[in-house]
Amino acid sequence: MIERLSTLFVRTLREDPADAEVASHRLLVRAGYIRRQAPGIYAWLPLGMRVKRKVEDIVREEMARAGAQEVHFPALLSADIYAASGRLDDFGDEMFRLADRKDAPMVLAPTHEEAFALAVKDLYSSYKELPVTIYQIQDKYRDEARPRAGLLRGREFTMKDAYSFDVDDAGLDESYAKQRAAYERIFARLGLDYVIVDAHAGAMGGSKSEEFLHPTPVGEDTFVRSPGGYAANVEAFVSTQAPARDFSQDGEVAEFVTPGSTTIDTLVDAANAEVPREEPWTAAEMLKHVVLAVVDHEGRREIVVVGLEGDRAADLGRIEAAFSPREVETATAEDLERYPFLNPGYIGPWLDGEQVLGADREWGIPYYLDARIGEGSSWVTGANKPDTHLHDLVIGRDVVPDARIEAAEVRAGDPAPDGSGPITTERGTEIGHVFQLGRKYAEALDLRVLDRNGKLVVVTMGSYGIGVTRDLALIAEQGHDERGLIWPEAVAPYDVHVIATGRGPEPLEVAERLAAEAEAAGLEVLLDDRPKESPGVKFGDAELIGVPWILIAGKTAAEGVVELWNRRTDERTRIEIDQAVPTLRSLRGVSS
Repeated sequence: MIERLSTLFVRTLREDPADAEVASHRLLVRAGYIRRQAPGIYAWLPLGMRVKRKVEDIVREEMARAGAQEVHFPALLSADIYAASGRLDDFGDEMFRLADRKDAPMVLAPTHEEAFALAVKDLYSSYKELPVTIYQIQDKYRDEARPRAGLLRGREFTMKDAYSFDVDDAGLDESYAKQRAAYERIFARLGLDYVIVDAHAGAMGGSKSEEFLHPTPVGEDTFVRSPGGYAANVEAFVSTQAPARDFSQDGEVAEFVTPGSTTIDTLVDAANAEVPREEPWTAAEMLKHVVLAVVDHEGRREIVVVGLEGDRAADLGRIEAAFSPREVETATAEDLERYPFLNPGYIGPWLDGEQVLGADREWGIPYYLDARIGEGSSWVTGANKPDTHLHDLVIGRDVVPDARIEAAEVRAGDPAPDGSGPITTERGTEIGHVFQLGRKYAEALDLRVLDRNGKLVVVTMGSYGIGVTRDLALIAEQGHDERGLIWPEAVAPYDVHVIATGRGPEPLEVAERLAAEAEAAGLEVLLDDRPKESPGVKFGDAELIGVPWILIAGKTAAEGVVELWNRRTDERTRIEIDQAVPTLRSLRGVSS
C-alpha cells in the first residue's frame, strides 16, 4: 500500500524543540517520529513506529538465528519477586513502585531476570530440557533522576532482553558466545559502529560482563582502548599497581608545618620550602584523601576514607562500582562532625604517631587506597591537624589499608592492564550488554533441575540486553546532516520517497505511476501528493524525514525525465521515467 503524505498522520516542525540537547532528539521530534508526553516519556507516531518495528524485526531475526525463542512478560509485576532476589531495595528510587486496590505492592519492571527465572522454574525440571534461551521485546521503566537527550536516556524505553538457562558453566559459555555473535550481526545490520568493552556488572551481578558501546561525542560513558586491542568501560578499567619499592633507606614519618596548605598545589609549595630535597616534590607524591558516605537502600551511611595520588581526581563512578549496589556521595559537614579529628584539607591516615584510619581502629572508619598505589611507596599527606602534614609515610610500613579499590580518574596514556600499550579515552553510549549472571538469581529463586545423575543442581543463567529505542536514536544521531535525518536502508521508514513538483497535471501523474511501479516491485513507498505545498516545502520535508532514496517528478516529467536523489551522498541523477524504478532497485544496498 502506498503511503500518502496528504493523509499520513504527521506534522513536521520548522523550529527545534526547546528541550532538545542532541541532534537525534531535535530531528526525531521535528520530523514527526516522536512527541514528548512528559520528561523522559515519548509517544510514537506512524513514522517512528515504522522505524522501530524494523529495528525490532532485525533483532527478532538474529535472535531466532541464535536459537532464542520469543516470549512476553508483563511490565506490571508483583514486587514480591524482586524482594525474593534481593533486588527490590537495590534498585532504590529508580524503580517505579505502586500498590493495587488491595494494597499489594507492585512495580513497573526495570528489568525481568526474576520473571524469566520463575517461568523456567515453573516449566522445566530436568537437564534434558536445557539449554534454553528465551527473550522478549518489552517496555521498561526506570525513574531516571535526570532524563535527557530524548530517547537516549528516558524513563520509558523499549528493550530486547534475552536470558539463557544452562545446567553447567560450559553450557553458559556456549550460550553467551551465541548471543554475543548475534549482537555483532545485529549492530552490523543496523549500521551502528560499536566497540566491545569489558564492563562492570553493577546491580546485575555475575562473573562476566561486556558492553557494546557506540562511539559518539554525545555519549554518557567513557571507555578506553589500547593499540593492542584492550577495551573497557572506565568503571571496569583495571589500573596497574606501581611495583613494590624498597623503603629500607627511608627516614621515619615526620610532621612539618604547612600553614594554609589545603590544596595540592599549596602543599607542593610548602613541601619544597619546608622539606627541600635535590628532586623537587611533585603533586604525584602527595597522598590526598576524600571522605565519602556509602549509602545503602535504607539510607544508612557508612563513612569511608579513600587515598589517592595528588595529581589525580577521584572518580566517584569508579569508586561506586567498588561498593555496588550501595551508592557513594561526598561526605557532608554533618558526617564529619562525628569524627572531629578529620580536619578538612589536612586529612591523613595517621594521628599522633599511629594509624587512626581503618575498620579495625578505634573510630572504625574503613580506609581504602587507590589500586595504583604500590607497597613501599612513600608519601606526603595530612597529619589530621591544622596547618600540619607528614612526610615519609610509607605504605605497608606505617599504614595498611583495609583494601585497594579503583578510585582515581583514568587518563589517556595509562598502561592497559594486559600490556597491550597506552590507552586512549573516548566517549560512547551503551547499545547492548551481555552478562554471565551465573547462579545468583537461580539460587535466590531456587531454580534447580535434575542433572544426569539425578541430583538437583542450580541452573546457571546469562542475560543479554539491547536498548531498541536508544539504538534507534543513535542510528539517527549517526545518520543526519544539518537538513535532517538520513536513515540506512535497513531501518528507513520507506524504501523510496516520491515527490510531485511543478505545474500542471503531469508531475503528479508521473509520481503516481512511479509510486505504483515501485510498490509492484516490492518497495515501500511514501508519496508526497500534497497539491498545495510548494516544491521548497516538499524538499524540506523529504530532507527532514530522511528516506534514503527520493524520486522527483518535476518540470521535466512531461519530457519523460525524473530525478533520482541519493540522500546519503546528496547526488541527483536525471533518468528516464521507464528506467527509474529498475535503476533504484539495482542501486539499493550498494550505494555508499
